[in-house]
Amino acid sequence: MHQGTSNHSRSLKSMPAYTPFEAGAAGRAHNEAGFRHFLRIELRRASRSGHCLFLVLAGVREGQGRHAALDQEAAAKLFSSLGASVREVDFVGWFKEGQVAGAALVQRAAPSMEVRQQIAGRVTNLLNREHPDKIGNTRVRVVPLRGRC
Repeated sequence: MHQGTSNHSRSLKSMPAYTPFEAGAAGRAHNEAGFRHFLRIELRRASRSGHCLFLVLAGVREGQGRHAALDQEAAAKLFSSLGASVREVDFVGWFKEGQVAGAALVQRAAPSMEVRQQIAGRVTNLLNREHPDKIGNTRVRVVPLRGRC
Protein backbone atom coordinates (compact mmCIF):
# COMPACT_ATOMS: atom_id res chain seq x y z
CA MET A 1 0.00 0.00 0.00
CA HIS A 2 1.39 3.40 -0.90
CA GLN A 3 1.50 6.53 1.23
CA GLY A 4 -1.68 8.56 1.30
CA THR A 5 -3.96 5.53 1.57
CA SER A 6 -6.66 6.20 4.12
CA ASN A 7 -7.32 4.05 7.16
CA HIS A 8 -10.73 3.30 5.67
CA SER A 9 -9.26 1.54 2.63
CA ARG A 10 -6.79 -0.37 4.80
CA SER A 11 -9.61 -1.76 6.92
CA LEU A 12 -11.54 -2.81 3.81
CA LYS A 13 -8.57 -4.72 2.49
CA SER A 14 -8.49 -6.93 5.59
CA MET A 15 -12.27 -7.50 5.65
CA PRO A 16 -13.23 -11.08 4.70
CA ALA A 17 -14.98 -10.72 1.36
CA TYR A 18 -16.29 -14.16 0.44
CA THR A 19 -17.33 -17.60 1.52
CA PRO A 20 -16.00 -20.71 -0.21
CA PHE A 21 -19.14 -21.13 -2.34
CA GLU A 22 -18.52 -20.80 -6.06
CA ALA A 23 -21.05 -18.61 -7.79
CA GLY A 24 -20.73 -19.44 -11.47
CA ALA A 25 -19.91 -16.53 -13.76
CA ALA A 26 -20.22 -14.03 -10.93
CA GLY A 27 -17.10 -15.33 -9.15
CA ARG A 28 -17.35 -16.08 -5.46
CA ALA A 29 -20.22 -15.39 -3.11
CA HIS A 30 -19.57 -12.67 -0.54
CA ASN A 31 -20.31 -13.20 3.12
CA GLU A 32 -23.08 -11.00 4.58
CA ALA A 33 -20.73 -8.21 5.67
CA GLY A 34 -18.99 -8.12 2.29
CA PHE A 35 -22.26 -8.29 0.35
CA ARG A 36 -23.81 -5.45 2.33
CA HIS A 37 -20.62 -3.38 1.98
CA PHE A 38 -20.71 -3.65 -1.82
CA LEU A 39 -24.46 -3.13 -1.79
CA ARG A 40 -24.01 0.24 -0.01
CA ILE A 41 -21.43 1.24 -2.63
CA GLU A 42 -23.78 0.29 -5.48
CA LEU A 43 -26.70 2.10 -3.83
CA ARG A 44 -24.68 5.32 -3.72
CA ARG A 45 -23.56 4.83 -7.31
CA ALA A 46 -27.13 4.15 -8.51
CA SER A 47 -28.37 7.27 -6.72
CA ARG A 48 -25.73 9.44 -8.39
CA SER A 49 -26.18 7.95 -11.86
CA GLY A 50 -29.96 7.58 -11.78
CA HIS A 51 -29.66 3.88 -12.57
CA CYS A 52 -31.88 1.27 -10.98
CA LEU A 53 -30.45 -1.16 -8.44
CA PHE A 54 -32.41 -4.22 -7.53
CA LEU A 55 -31.87 -7.40 -5.56
CA VAL A 56 -32.63 -10.98 -6.43
CA LEU A 57 -33.23 -12.71 -3.10
CA ALA A 58 -33.42 -16.50 -2.81
CA GLY A 59 -34.04 -18.62 0.23
CA VAL A 60 -35.65 -21.87 1.28
CA ARG A 61 -38.84 -21.42 3.29
CA GLU A 62 -39.67 -23.35 6.42
CA GLY A 63 -43.00 -23.27 8.20
CA GLN A 64 -44.70 -19.94 8.86
CA GLY A 65 -42.61 -17.98 6.36
CA ARG A 66 -39.25 -18.44 8.07
CA HIS A 67 -36.12 -19.10 6.09
CA ALA A 68 -34.33 -22.37 6.65
CA ALA A 69 -30.68 -22.49 7.63
CA LEU A 70 -28.81 -23.98 4.68
CA ASP A 71 -26.03 -26.49 5.01
CA GLN A 72 -22.88 -25.97 2.96
CA GLU A 73 -23.95 -28.29 0.15
CA ALA A 74 -27.38 -26.67 -0.29
CA ALA A 75 -25.85 -23.18 -0.10
CA ALA A 76 -23.26 -24.08 -2.75
CA LYS A 77 -26.04 -25.27 -5.07
CA LEU A 78 -28.09 -22.15 -4.39
CA PHE A 79 -25.15 -19.86 -5.20
CA SER A 80 -24.23 -21.91 -8.25
CA SER A 81 -27.72 -21.47 -9.70
CA LEU A 82 -27.95 -17.82 -8.68
CA GLY A 83 -24.51 -17.05 -10.12
CA ALA A 84 -25.41 -18.77 -13.40
CA SER A 85 -28.46 -16.52 -13.68
CA VAL A 86 -26.69 -13.14 -13.44
CA ARG A 87 -24.06 -11.24 -15.40
CA GLU A 88 -20.36 -11.07 -14.55
CA VAL A 89 -20.76 -7.44 -13.46
CA ASP A 90 -23.40 -8.37 -10.88
CA PHE A 91 -22.36 -9.69 -7.49
CA VAL A 92 -23.77 -12.40 -5.26
CA GLY A 93 -23.53 -13.13 -1.57
CA TRP A 94 -25.37 -13.72 1.66
CA PHE A 95 -28.12 -11.16 2.24
CA LYS A 96 -28.82 -12.97 5.50
CA GLU A 97 -25.91 -15.23 6.42
CA GLY A 98 -26.70 -18.92 5.99
CA GLN A 99 -30.33 -18.34 5.01
CA VAL A 100 -30.97 -15.85 2.19
CA ALA A 101 -28.73 -15.47 -0.85
CA GLY A 102 -28.77 -12.28 -2.87
CA ALA A 103 -27.60 -10.90 -6.17
CA ALA A 104 -27.34 -7.16 -6.82
CA LEU A 105 -28.10 -6.05 -10.37
CA VAL A 106 -27.73 -2.55 -11.78
CA GLN A 107 -29.86 -1.55 -14.76
CA ARG A 108 -30.04 1.67 -16.74
CA ALA A 109 -33.83 1.63 -16.60
CA ALA A 110 -36.27 0.11 -14.16
CA PRO A 111 -37.23 -3.40 -15.21
CA SER A 112 -40.93 -3.97 -15.65
CA MET A 113 -42.81 -6.29 -13.31
CA GLU A 114 -42.85 -8.82 -16.15
CA VAL A 115 -39.05 -8.73 -16.46
CA ARG A 116 -38.64 -9.04 -12.68
CA GLN A 117 -40.95 -12.06 -12.72
CA GLN A 118 -38.95 -13.58 -15.58
CA ILE A 119 -35.71 -13.18 -13.61
CA ALA A 120 -37.26 -14.77 -10.52
CA GLY A 121 -38.71 -17.56 -12.65
CA ARG A 122 -35.38 -18.23 -14.35
CA VAL A 123 -33.58 -18.58 -11.01
CA THR A 124 -36.37 -20.75 -9.55
CA ASN A 125 -36.51 -23.00 -12.62
CA LEU A 126 -32.75 -23.45 -12.63
CA LEU A 127 -32.77 -24.34 -8.93
CA ASN A 128 -35.60 -26.81 -9.35
CA ARG A 129 -34.13 -28.38 -12.49
CA GLU A 130 -30.53 -28.64 -11.30
CA HIS A 131 -30.99 -29.35 -7.60
CA PRO A 132 -34.49 -30.61 -6.82
CA ASP A 133 -33.24 -32.87 -4.03
CA LYS A 134 -31.55 -30.09 -2.06
CA ILE A 135 -33.55 -26.97 -2.83
CA GLY A 136 -37.22 -27.41 -2.05
CA ASN A 137 -39.66 -24.67 -1.11
CA THR A 138 -37.40 -22.07 -2.68
CA ARG A 139 -38.69 -18.53 -2.77
CA VAL A 140 -37.11 -16.06 -5.18
CA ARG A 141 -38.02 -12.36 -5.14
CA VAL A 142 -36.75 -9.44 -7.22
CA VAL A 143 -36.80 -6.23 -5.18
CA PRO A 144 -36.10 -2.72 -6.58
CA LEU A 145 -34.00 -0.58 -4.24
CA ARG A 146 -33.10 2.83 -5.64
CA GLY A 147 -32.77 5.06 -8.66
CA ARG A 148 -35.47 5.13 -11.32
CA CYS A 149 -37.05 1.91 -10.02
